Amino acid sequence: MPIGLSTSGGALLAGLLLGYFRAVHPTFGSIPGPALWLLNTLGLNVFIAVVGINAAPGFVAGLQQVGISLFLWGAVATSLPMILAILLGHFVFKFHPAILFGVCAGVRTTTAALGMIQEKAGSKVPALGYGMPYAIGQMVLTIFGMIIVLMMNAI
Repeated sequence: MPIGLSTSGGALLAGLLLGYFRAVHPTFGSIPGPALWLLNTLGLNVFIAVVGINAAPGFVAGLQQVGISLFLWGAVATSLPMILAILLGHFVFKFHPAILFGVCAGVRTTTAALGMIQEKAGSKVPALGYGMPYAIGQMVLTIFGMIIVLMMNAI
């Protein structure tokens, strides 16, 4: 039985090692700020473009089969939880708006949204609220994904 790191395991191990080397020798792996901004922005835009290109045929086919109600219910299912989360976080829990938007990006497990929020805020503060909700969102997404597949097989 072959044992390997896998792509994500290798990336994690490389990140840990390079992060350690950077902590010990701060000049190691230094990237100029403008180059880092270009890579982040370019990567985000290419990611969004590829997702849109890949999703378009399925979206159009779904609209043809089900009609505009698919789009409308999708908009409600996407927007309503985020609107409620922002209202709850602002009025009940009194979160700072930057951290609150970071939490919302984490709950949706959307790294691209975090990048956009940080760019508009001109700060890395939204990342403070991103980590824990992202981890919980990934676990819930994985668990409920399996549950839905099991339910679909049972039907």
